[in-house]
Amino acid sequence: MRILTFLLLITTFAFAQNRNKNKVEVGSPEWKKQHYVVDRDSAYADPRVALKKLQGGNKRFVEGKSIKPRQDYEAIKKTEFGQEPFAIIVGCSDSRVPNEVIFDQGLGDLFIIRTAGQVSAAASYGSMEFAVLKLKSKLIVVLGHTECGAVAAAVDRPEDVPGHIVTLINDIKPAVRKSAHFMGNVVNNAVRQNVIEQVKNLRDLDPILRKKYEAGEILIVGAVYDIHNGKVEFIEETLENLPKAK
Repeated sequence: MRILTFLLLITTFAFAQNRNKNKVEVGSPEWKKQHYVVDRDSAYADPRVALKKLQGGNKRFVEGKSIKPRQDYEAIKKTEFGQEPFAIIVGCSDSRVPNEVIFDQGLGDLFIIRTAGQVSAAASYGSMEFAVLKLKSKLIVVLGHTECGAVAAAVDRPEDVPGHIVTLINDIKPAVRKSAHFMGNVVNNAVRQNVIEQVKNLRDLDPILRKKYEAGEILIVGAVYDIHNGKVEFIEETLENLPKAK
Protein backbone atom coordinates (compact mmCIF):
# COMPACT_ATOMS: atom_id res chain seq x y z
CA MET A 1 0.00 0.00 0.00
CA ARG A 2 2.84 2.37 0.88
CA ILE A 3 4.59 1.59 -2.41
CA LEU A 4 1.39 2.32 -4.33
CA THR A 5 0.92 5.61 -2.49
CA PHE A 6 4.55 6.56 -3.14
CA LEU A 7 4.23 5.80 -6.85
CA LEU A 8 1.03 7.83 -6.99
CA LEU A 9 2.78 10.81 -5.37
CA ILE A 10 5.68 10.59 -7.82
CA THR A 11 3.29 10.44 -10.79
CA THR A 12 1.29 13.41 -9.52
CA PHE A 13 4.46 15.44 -8.92
CA ALA A 14 5.82 14.62 -12.37
CA PHE A 15 2.51 15.54 -14.00
CA ALA A 16 2.40 18.88 -12.16
CA GLN A 17 5.99 19.67 -13.13
CA ASN A 18 5.32 18.85 -16.76
CA ARG A 19 2.18 20.98 -16.76
CA ASN A 20 4.01 23.95 -15.28
CA LYS A 21 6.84 23.43 -17.75
CA ASN A 22 4.42 23.61 -20.69
CA LYS A 23 2.50 26.55 -19.25
CA VAL A 24 3.09 29.73 -21.25
CA GLU A 25 3.62 32.87 -19.22
CA VAL A 26 1.09 35.64 -19.90
CA GLY A 27 2.74 38.44 -21.84
CA SER A 28 5.63 36.33 -23.06
CA PRO A 29 6.52 36.23 -26.78
CA GLU A 30 5.01 32.75 -27.08
CA TRP A 31 1.80 33.86 -25.35
CA LYS A 32 1.54 36.88 -27.66
CA LYS A 33 2.00 34.60 -30.65
CA GLN A 34 -0.71 32.23 -29.43
CA HIS A 35 -3.10 35.15 -28.89
CA TYR A 36 -2.26 37.02 -32.13
CA VAL A 37 -1.19 40.10 -30.18
CA VAL A 38 0.04 43.03 -32.27
CA ASP A 39 1.86 45.99 -30.74
CA ARG A 40 -0.51 48.88 -30.19
CA ASP A 41 1.93 51.70 -30.90
CA SER A 42 2.94 50.07 -34.18
CA ALA A 43 -0.75 49.76 -35.12
CA TYR A 44 -1.27 53.46 -34.43
CA ALA A 45 1.71 54.39 -36.60
CA ASP A 46 0.99 52.07 -39.55
CA PRO A 47 -2.51 51.30 -40.92
CA ARG A 48 -1.34 47.94 -42.29
CA VAL A 49 -0.27 46.91 -38.80
CA ALA A 50 -3.57 48.28 -37.48
CA LEU A 51 -5.40 45.99 -39.89
CA LYS A 52 -3.46 42.98 -38.57
CA LYS A 53 -4.29 44.04 -35.02
CA LEU A 54 -8.02 44.05 -35.77
CA GLN A 55 -7.77 40.69 -37.52
CA GLY A 56 -5.89 39.19 -34.58
CA GLY A 57 -8.40 40.57 -32.09
CA ASN A 58 -11.33 39.08 -33.98
CA LYS A 59 -9.53 35.75 -34.20
CA ARG A 60 -9.14 35.77 -30.41
CA PHE A 61 -12.83 36.58 -30.03
CA VAL A 62 -13.93 33.74 -32.32
CA GLU A 63 -11.59 31.22 -30.68
CA GLY A 64 -12.63 32.18 -27.15
CA LYS A 65 -9.20 33.68 -26.37
CA SER A 66 -10.30 37.26 -25.75
CA ILE A 67 -7.85 39.06 -23.47
CA LYS A 68 -9.96 42.22 -23.02
CA PRO A 69 -7.02 44.62 -23.13
CA ARG A 70 -7.08 48.13 -21.69
CA GLN A 71 -10.44 47.69 -20.00
CA ASP A 72 -9.49 48.56 -16.42
CA TYR A 73 -8.99 51.59 -14.19
CA GLU A 74 -5.39 51.96 -15.33
CA ALA A 75 -6.62 52.36 -18.91
CA ILE A 76 -9.07 55.04 -17.75
CA LYS A 77 -6.24 57.04 -16.19
CA LYS A 78 -4.03 56.66 -19.26
CA THR A 79 -6.71 58.04 -21.59
CA GLU A 80 -8.34 60.67 -19.40
CA PHE A 81 -6.44 63.55 -21.04
CA GLY A 82 -6.35 62.34 -24.63
CA GLN A 83 -6.86 59.54 -27.10
CA GLU A 84 -4.93 57.90 -29.92
CA PRO A 85 -7.32 55.38 -31.54
CA PHE A 86 -5.44 53.19 -34.00
CA ALA A 87 -8.54 52.57 -36.15
CA ILE A 88 -11.78 54.26 -37.13
CA ILE A 89 -14.75 51.91 -37.44
CA VAL A 90 -17.69 53.07 -39.54
CA GLY A 91 -20.25 50.50 -38.49
CA CYS A 92 -23.91 49.68 -38.14
CA SER A 93 -25.85 50.59 -35.01
CA ASP A 94 -27.05 46.99 -34.60
CA SER A 95 -26.75 45.97 -30.93
CA ARG A 96 -25.38 42.57 -31.93
CA VAL A 97 -22.18 44.12 -33.29
CA PRO A 98 -20.28 45.69 -30.35
CA ASN A 99 -17.03 46.72 -31.99
CA GLU A 100 -14.66 46.61 -29.00
CA VAL A 101 -15.94 43.12 -28.15
CA ILE A 102 -15.71 41.50 -31.59
CA PHE A 103 -12.24 42.99 -32.18
CA ASP A 104 -11.15 42.41 -28.57
CA GLN A 105 -9.93 45.97 -28.02
CA GLY A 106 -10.19 48.45 -25.17
CA LEU A 107 -10.40 52.07 -24.08
CA GLY A 108 -8.87 54.51 -26.53
CA ASP A 109 -8.33 51.90 -29.26
CA LEU A 110 -11.23 52.44 -31.66
CA PHE A 111 -12.94 55.63 -32.85
CA ILE A 112 -16.43 54.38 -33.68
CA ILE A 113 -19.10 55.95 -35.87
CA ARG A 114 -22.36 54.00 -35.99
CA THR A 115 -25.59 54.45 -37.94
CA ALA A 116 -28.14 51.97 -39.26
CA GLY A 117 -26.65 50.33 -42.34
CA GLN A 118 -23.46 52.36 -41.60
CA VAL A 119 -24.92 55.02 -43.88
CA SER A 120 -22.79 58.16 -43.71
CA ALA A 121 -23.86 61.80 -43.90
CA ALA A 122 -22.24 65.14 -43.07
CA ALA A 123 -21.87 64.47 -39.34
CA SER A 124 -20.29 61.08 -40.00
CA TYR A 125 -17.90 62.52 -42.58
CA GLY A 126 -16.90 65.27 -40.19
CA SER A 127 -16.27 62.72 -37.45
CA MET A 128 -13.97 60.69 -39.70
CA GLU A 129 -12.08 63.79 -40.78
CA PHE A 130 -11.68 64.84 -37.14
CA ALA A 131 -10.23 61.44 -36.24
CA VAL A 132 -7.83 61.54 -39.19
CA LEU A 133 -6.66 65.14 -38.74
CA LYS A 134 -6.82 65.66 -34.98
CA LEU A 135 -6.33 62.16 -33.58
CA LYS A 136 -3.98 60.96 -36.37
CA SER A 137 -5.85 57.69 -36.91
CA LYS A 138 -4.70 56.07 -40.15
CA LEU A 139 -7.08 53.15 -40.74
CA ILE A 140 -10.78 53.43 -41.61
CA VAL A 141 -12.83 50.23 -41.70
CA VAL A 142 -16.37 50.25 -43.06
CA LEU A 143 -18.00 47.38 -41.17
CA GLY A 144 -21.26 45.84 -42.33
CA HIS A 145 -22.88 42.72 -40.91
CA THR A 146 -25.00 39.83 -42.12
CA GLU A 147 -28.78 39.96 -41.81
CA CYS A 148 -28.70 43.77 -41.57
CA GLY A 149 -32.20 45.17 -41.01
CA ALA A 150 -31.54 48.43 -42.85
CA VAL A 151 -30.28 46.57 -45.90
CA ALA A 152 -33.21 44.14 -45.72
CA ALA A 153 -35.57 47.13 -45.78
CA ALA A 154 -33.83 48.45 -48.89
CA VAL A 155 -34.24 45.03 -50.51
CA ASP A 156 -37.94 44.82 -49.61
CA ARG A 157 -38.60 48.46 -50.55
CA PRO A 158 -41.65 48.98 -48.31
CA GLU A 159 -44.10 51.76 -49.11
CA ASP A 160 -44.82 54.72 -46.83
CA VAL A 161 -41.59 54.46 -44.85
CA PRO A 162 -42.01 56.72 -41.81
CA GLY A 163 -39.81 59.67 -40.87
CA HIS A 164 -36.16 59.83 -41.82
CA ILE A 165 -35.82 56.06 -42.18
CA VAL A 166 -36.42 56.50 -45.88
CA THR A 167 -33.07 58.31 -46.20
CA LEU A 168 -31.25 55.19 -44.97
CA ILE A 169 -33.08 52.97 -47.44
CA ASN A 170 -32.47 55.31 -50.36
CA ASP A 171 -28.72 55.38 -49.67
CA ILE A 172 -28.55 51.58 -49.67
CA LYS A 173 -30.67 51.02 -52.81
CA PRO A 174 -27.77 51.42 -55.30
CA ALA A 175 -25.96 48.49 -53.65
CA VAL A 176 -29.15 46.45 -53.79
CA ARG A 177 -29.49 47.07 -57.53
CA LYS A 178 -25.84 46.20 -58.23
CA SER A 179 -26.03 42.92 -56.32
CA ALA A 180 -29.49 41.87 -57.51
CA HIS A 181 -28.12 39.32 -60.01
CA PHE A 182 -25.64 37.71 -57.58
CA MET A 183 -26.13 34.11 -56.51
CA GLY A 184 -26.93 33.39 -52.87
CA ASN A 185 -28.63 35.30 -50.07
CA VAL A 186 -30.10 38.53 -51.45
CA VAL A 187 -29.76 40.55 -48.24
CA ASN A 188 -26.22 39.45 -47.42
CA ASN A 189 -25.11 40.03 -51.03
CA ALA A 190 -26.46 43.57 -50.71
CA VAL A 191 -24.73 43.99 -47.34
CA ARG A 192 -21.38 43.15 -48.89
CA GLN A 193 -21.96 45.36 -51.93
CA ASN A 194 -23.11 48.19 -49.69
CA VAL A 195 -19.80 48.07 -47.83
CA ILE A 196 -17.86 48.11 -51.11
CA GLU A 197 -19.82 51.13 -52.35
CA GLN A 198 -19.29 52.99 -49.08
CA VAL A 199 -15.56 52.32 -49.19
CA LYS A 200 -15.45 53.78 -52.71
CA ASN A 201 -17.39 56.83 -51.57
CA LEU A 202 -15.03 57.50 -48.68
CA ARG A 203 -11.96 57.10 -50.88
CA ASP A 204 -13.40 59.76 -53.18
CA LEU A 205 -14.55 62.09 -50.40
CA ASP A 206 -13.09 65.59 -50.71
CA PRO A 207 -11.41 67.56 -49.37
CA ILE A 208 -9.58 65.42 -46.82
CA LEU A 209 -10.06 61.65 -47.11
CA ARG A 210 -9.40 61.39 -50.83
CA LYS A 211 -6.11 63.29 -50.63
CA LYS A 212 -4.95 61.37 -47.55
CA TYR A 213 -5.88 58.04 -49.11
CA GLU A 214 -4.28 58.68 -52.49
CA ALA A 215 -1.11 59.91 -50.77
CA GLY A 216 -0.89 56.64 -48.82
CA GLU A 217 -1.27 58.39 -45.48
CA ILE A 218 -4.42 56.44 -44.57
CA LEU A 219 -6.12 53.22 -45.65
CA ILE A 220 -9.86 52.74 -46.16
CA VAL A 221 -11.07 49.14 -46.34
CA GLY A 222 -14.28 47.18 -45.87
CA ALA A 223 -15.39 44.17 -43.86
CA VAL A 224 -18.50 42.17 -42.97
CA TYR A 225 -19.23 40.71 -39.55
CA ASP A 226 -21.11 37.40 -39.49
CA ILE A 227 -23.64 37.48 -36.66
CA HIS A 228 -23.90 33.68 -36.79
CA ASN A 229 -20.29 32.83 -35.94
CA GLY A 230 -18.62 36.08 -34.87
CA LYS A 231 -16.12 36.21 -37.73
CA VAL A 232 -15.13 39.42 -39.49
CA GLU A 233 -14.30 38.95 -43.17
CA PHE A 234 -12.26 41.74 -44.70
CA ILE A 235 -13.51 42.10 -48.27
CA GLU A 236 -10.80 41.22 -50.77
CA GLU A 237 -11.89 43.81 -53.33
CA THR A 238 -11.18 46.56 -50.79
CA LEU A 239 -7.73 45.17 -49.98
CA GLU A 240 -6.50 45.15 -53.58
CA ASN A 241 -4.38 47.89 -55.18
CA LEU A 242 -4.01 49.84 -51.96
CA PRO A 243 -1.82 52.96 -52.17
CA LYS A 244 1.80 52.54 -51.19
CA ALA A 245 2.67 53.45 -47.62
CA LYS A 246 4.03 56.95 -47.28
